[in-house]
Amino acid sequence: MPRRYDPERRQRIIDAAIRVVGEKGIAGLSHRSVAAEADVPLGSTTYHFATLDELLVAALRQANEGFARVVAAHPALADPHADLAGELARVLGEWLGGDRGGVELEYELYLAALRRPALRPVAAEWAEGVAGLLSRRTDAVTARALVALMDGICLQVLLTDVPYDEEYARGVLARVIG
Repeated sequence: MPRRYDPERRQRIIDAAIRVVGEKGIAGLSHRSVAAEADVPLGSTTYHFATLDELLVAALRQANEGFARVVAAHPALADPHADLAGELARVLGEWLGGDRGGVELEYELYLAALRRPALRPVAAEWAEGVAGLLSRRTDAVTARALVALMDGICLQVLLTDVPYDEEYARGVLARVIG
C-alpha cells in the first residue's frame, strides 16, 4: 500500500498534544492519547516525536508564542513616550482576561520544565524572547526583572483565583522600571 502524503500531520500531532494537555494535563499525555486525538496511527506520533519530551518541546514552543505575540502586537510598548508600566499592565490584563484555559495550558507546559529538563531550554527561550522585546524600552537587567514579575503576577492570578488587578500590576511594574 503506498504511503499517504500528509504534510500537515506533524502539526496536527502537536495541536492534538496541546488539546490533550489542556483536557487531561501533562499526566494524560501519551503517544496513544495524542494519536487518538489527532486521528493518526500510533506509529505516526513516534515517527515524528520519538519521545514524549520531544513532543512536549514542540507543544511548549508553540504555546509560548501566545504571550510573546500579545506583547509584540502592542505598538505602544515600542513607543518611548508611552507609559511602559501601564502598557505592560494592560497587556497582562488582556492576556489573563482572554481564554483562561489557554493561559493555564501555557503555564502547565511551561512549568513542566521543573520535572522535564528537556523543556528547560524552551522555557528559557520564552523568557529571553519577551525580555528581548522589552529591552527595546529598558536595559536588559530591568527587562528580565519585568518578565519575572509578570510571570509571578500571572501565576498568582491563576493559582489563587484572585481577579487580576491592573492598577496593582502597573504600580509594581513601575517600581521595577524605576
